[in-house]
Amino acid sequence: MRLLKAYRFRIEPTPTTAVELARVAGCCRFVYNRGVALEREAFEKGEKHIGYAALCKELTEWRHAPGTAFLAEAPVHALQQALKDLDRGYRNFFEGRADLPHFKKKGRCRDSFRESDPKVFAVDDAHGRVKLPKLGWVRYRKSRSIHGEPRQLTVSREGAHWFVSIQTEEEVAASVHPANSAVGVDVGVAKLAALSTGDTFAPLNAYAKAQKKLAREQRKLARKEKFSKNWKKQKRRIERLHVRIARIRNDFLHKTSTVISQNHALIVLEDLSVKSMSKSARGTVEKPGRNVRAKSGLNRSILDQGWGELRRQLEYKQAWRGGMVMAIDPRNTSRRCYACGHVAAQNRKTQAAFLCVQCGYAADADVNAAQNILAAGLAVIACGETAQPGRSMKQEPSVSEAA
Repeated sequence: MRLLKAYRFRIEPTPTTAVELARVAGCCRFVYNRGVALEREAFEKGEKHIGYAALCKELTEWRHAPGTAFLAEAPVHALQQALKDLDRGYRNFFEGRADLPHFKKKGRCRDSFRESDPKVFAVDDAHGRVKLPKLGWVRYRKSRSIHGEPRQLTVSREGAHWFVSIQTEEEVAASVHPANSAVGVDVGVAKLAALSTGDTFAPLNAYAKAQKKLAREQRKLARKEKFSKNWKKQKRRIERLHVRIARIRNDFLHKTSTVISQNHALIVLEDLSVKSMSKSARGTVEKPGRNVRAKSGLNRSILDQGWGELRRQLEYKQAWRGGMVMAIDPRNTSRRCYACGHVAAQNRKTQAAFLCVQCGYAADADVNAAQNILAAGLAVIACGETAQPGRSMKQEPSVSEAA
């Protein structure tokens, strides 16, 4: 089977090369914003979506126009990939998967660019360096060897450091998962994950632990003159703190997903819409929201857990190991009794405990939900559905539940 992997390393550019990396990323951001402006102008005129091919023709004119000739100094493939990202964003919007693409602002978006043609870049794994078009060889901190043929690479900046992510392709034999067990996983705020086996993973709450320090540093920033040298220094401190929070969370999620993936061949999750669950309750001037402060705190706690990232990691790790991931409809998983199947809101009067009002079954509320999640996934398989390794299967709601 064809195995895709990404190897991420921190690169060590010279000061001159670091400036050039920022310039290329800025050119990609400029091209992206220029494409957004053209798309919006076409929409206001009632014209059709421009599309990637037409935008590439515009890019050729921009690279030769007197006012935008600086784009010719940047790698053309990276600029084209920025337009491809824009086209993908509009397709996701038209298909209802994302919001309308908006302009990217310097300092508030991720500085990055991508090269997808192996002919224009090179990877020297033996000496730990990559060759970027129009930039030359750049060394990276080699922490492990690269396996497979490099297909594309992405250069990005986090805080004050630059990183390169090298995607490789390799033909390997189909993997067979060493375990033969299935498990249901219920994610939450009080517990990051509760398994149907009874095991639980406590949340790390990386953002909550650093929230006071982050607020203190942001107050310091507010007291400084905007765009002064001290303001820029303080802004970099805040950026480093955000990067540290993200790395701590990501490391914890990797350790959790690895434990779950190694021990279970089938993982059943809830198909949660984190975006809807963490939506603001502020409302409008005409219809103001209720319990806005409490909902805001809940939204922060939800986003602090990283449920979407946990699911993504489980999916690709199961694909590597030959396991399966299923996503089932989340309705009534926390209200249904695992012993008798009775569904009632009174079954879960508290956040932690579950007590069935019909049969008297008592259990940890999150573990009971995980058992229901597993039962729903096994029911889908029993009905003749087949899951592919590493792919998420979404369970459609039944007629009785929809009614």
